[in-house]
Formats: sequence, structure tokens, C-alpha cells
Amino acid sequence: MTVEKTTTNESDLREFGYSSSLKRTLGSFHTFAAGISYISVLTGTFQMSYLGISQGGPAYWWGWPLVFIGQLMVALSFAELSGKYAVAGSVYNWTKKLANPHIGWLAGWMMLLASIVSIAATALAYQKTLPQIWEGFQIIGGTHPSPTQDSANGVLLATILIVFTTVVNAFGVKLMARINSTGVFIELVAAVLLIVLLLFQAVRGPSVVTETHNTGAGYSSGYLGAFLVAIIASSYVMYGFDTAASLGEESLNPRKNAPKAILRSLIASFVLGGLIILFALMAVRNINAPELGSVGLQYVLTDALGPWIGRVFLAASFIVITVCVLAVHTAAIRMAFAMARDNALPAGSKLATVSKKFGTPIVPAVVIGVLAVALLVLNVGQPQIFSAVTSLAVILIYLSYLLVTVPMLIARIRGRWSSKREPGRFSLGKFGFIVNLLGVVWGTAMVINLAWPRNEIYNASPPYHWYLQWMAVIFVVGAAGIGFAYYWFVQRHKTGILAAHAASTDAIEDENLEKEGK
Repeated sequence: MTVEKTTTNESDLREFGYSSSLKRTLGSFHTFAAGISYISVLTGTFQMSYLGISQGGPAYWWGWPLVFIGQLMVALSFAELSGKYAVAGSVYNWTKKLANPHIGWLAGWMMLLASIVSIAATALAYQKTLPQIWEGFQIIGGTHPSPTQDSANGVLLATILIVFTTVVNAFGVKLMARINSTGVFIELVAAVLLIVLLLFQAVRGPSVVTETHNTGAGYSSGYLGAFLVAIIASSYVMYGFDTAASLGEESLNPRKNAPKAILRSLIASFVLGGLIILFALMAVRNINAPELGSVGLQYVLTDALGPWIGRVFLAASFIVITVCVLAVHTAAIRMAFAMARDNALPAGSKLATVSKKFGTPIVPAVVIGVLAVALLVLNVGQPQIFSAVTSLAVILIYLSYLLVTVPMLIARIRGRWSSKREPGRFSLGKFGFIVNLLGVVWGTAMVINLAWPRNEIYNASPPYHWYLQWMAVIFVVGAAGIGFAYYWFVQRHKTGILAAHAASTDAIEDENLEKEGK
């Protein structure tokens, strides 16, 4: 890394008042891998496909490109921000810069809470994968477990995974990056191979994506009502691309690499995921098989490819789930660290301490891991409630994205955001306003669609309770209201950059003089 790039990177941090405390070791593929492993297209398409097919039939596929286009508007705005502000805790610090520290805290809080829940929820995917590879992974309940035993085994496997990601994240960013990059390479190879194999097993043409299976019959608005539910399956997958920017303080030349990583991770996920879903629908022997709506694409693996090949791809899925949880855990740690060094979280000085030996904030890694495991315990006795809360984690992420794109749009309207292209920085130029506006409209529409009190999402199976159906409104209002109330009445009076992370006054003054001289 050249001296010029180092100076530029440190200048970016001083603009926020920070000194450099994290080590810059990550290259362009590492940042790309962080974004694509958080999205985790194989995990998402396999785990959520049942929802799309059961609610919208094969035609739910059209939700995939629709969600991509909407999320691309958000990703392009994020790419522009990451090219200008290369700092940890991207969403938190961007909002703080675009709006004010209070809205920034709310965005960071919702993203942090959502990430912790996502760690627990994604880790539970082990239960749908490992016992199918080898029955010995069904530790609790044996070969014929009861639903309660199956749930308990899922918690056990997920806990083991979270302990692993905690240790890896605590022992340094290099180790995390190597494991993550290896896992992403395996995921990309597996995805391409799967696409090719499914294509050669196709028994029908691509027109299958026009079949609705009469899923709109129960809606007053016809298939539109069914499609709005089915599209949620795609919206659960294509997010987390901002993770590439969260590692900005640990990346080499982040102004150049972060925007590319954000866009490449989303585009690659769209292409691979879209082809996997399409070819799977073309390859399944019986397009009306009930297993498609209950099991999803996992059923297609064994149905179209046979048990042995299906098992190989399940093994690849195991690796993909592992690196996905690792990436989500990494992003949550950077968010906690970014907020803690502003003393915006309880025990901020502890959470913001960077290990001199490993160069990572160890305390956030452990605390987040413990909280995620604690959430898993809720899944043992009340899986439906946990499933609802998991869905709400996605709403919190979409809301936190809105808390970035809305202030950014306001800044453009007020003339506080320059559309001038600067050398070395990603810029949308004159297209920035319309892209930003479309991102806000899309984000608002998706939050409403995700939070709508539907039985199909929040109260799908007995026992039926009104509070489960309205869980989205209750949880989001409660999480945002209680969290912000704590911040407003307690924590905001203590906020301020901790001395250990504050840029020296001399360095800031020298930089200001240099700017004035220009």
C-alpha cells in the first residue's frame, strides 16, 4: 500500500474525528467475499424458496429480478457513500454524517439488533442440512425425533456454529478473511456447477415461471396479493451488501474497493440465484409436488439430481451457511465497535477496545455471540414466535437502510451533496438524485410489505394469536421506541469519541490548514 493511499485513508477517519486503530490487511476479493457471504445466495434461495413457491407458485421467480432492481438502487447509493466515507459501522456513521448523531444511533441500533437475530436464525439452518448429510448429526432424538427434539438439536448445532464464529472473529481479521474467502470460492463454484447440472436435467422450458398454480384465488386483488407475499422470499435474501463497506477501516484502498465489492456482491448473487431458481423449476420432475411448497429447492436436489449428488451440494450448503453466519457476526462486531467508540453503547470503552495481539475488538465478538445463543434458547419452546422475530430482523435492516437513503436524498435536495465526480471515488453523477429517490420509494414499499400483518408470514400455523399476526408492528415499534428512549434519556448524555480512538488535534488542524491552502 502506498504512502499516498495510507494518508488518504487516515484523512477519511479524521473527518469523523477518529484515529486509526484497526489493521488494514484486506484486499478487494476479501471485501467482495464479505458482501456475498452475508447475502449467501445458496443459503437464501434454498431456505426461503418454499415460501415463494407455496405462496406464489413458480411465477414467484419474477420477484427475484424485481427485488434486485429495487435493491440495486439502494446499493448504488451505498456505493457512492462508501467511496466517500470508508469507515466501520457503515450505516451508523453514514447516517450520522448525513443527518445527525441521534438518527445515526437509531440506524445503528436497528442494524445491530437485526444482525444479532440474523446470526441466530441463520445458524439454525444447520438443522435442515447436517442431519440430511449424516444421521449422526441428529444428536438429540435419534433417527425419529419429535418436533421438540428436532428443535433442541437445531439449537445445539447452531450454538456450536456461533461458538466457532465467535472464536474466529476474536482471533483476527486475517483468519476470518481467509475462511470467508475460501467459503465464498466454494459457494461460487458450487453455484455454477449446480446451475449446469440442473440445466442438463431440465424436463420443461422456462415458460414454467408463468404458472401461478392458482395461488391468487384467495385474494381480493387476485394474483397480485399472492405475489406480494411470495416476493418476501426474495427480499429475505438480497440484503447485507453493505458489509463490504463495514470493513472499510480494515481494507486496502477502500474508496476504490468498497463500492465495487458492494455492487459485485449484489449482481453476482442476483445472476446465480436467479438461474438456480429458474433451472430448478425446469428440472423438478413434478412441478405440482407438495414438497416444493414445504421443503423448497432441497427437494429438487434429490428429485432431479439423485441422493448422492444432492448430498454433495448439501455439504457445500453446510460450508455456505458457516461463512454466512461468520460474515453476519463480523458485520455486527464492526457495528458495535463503531457505536462503542462514540460511547453510544453501554460499557463503550470495553466494547471499543482493540486487542493489541490480534488487532480485533474481542469483547463485541463474545458479547454478540452470547446474545445470539441466548436468542436460540427461545426457539426450543416457542419456534413460531422465534420465526416471527426472525422475519422482523429483515424489516429492521430495511428500515436502517431507509435511515441512510432518506437523509441522503434530503441532502441532495438541499444541495449538501455534491454530484461532481472526483478522481478515485465512485460517483453516480447527475443520475444520483433519481437513483436515490427510487431507492427511497422502493425501501418504503418493502418495509410496508414486510410489516403487513399477514397470517401467511406471522401466524402461519397453530396456535393462532393476534399478537403473532401483529408482531411486525409490535416488535418494530417496541425495538425502535424502547431503544431510542434509552439512548435519549441515558446514553446520549455520555456520548463522545473515546480518547483512545480520537484523532489528535494537531493532525486535524494540519489537515484543515491543508484544505484551506487548496
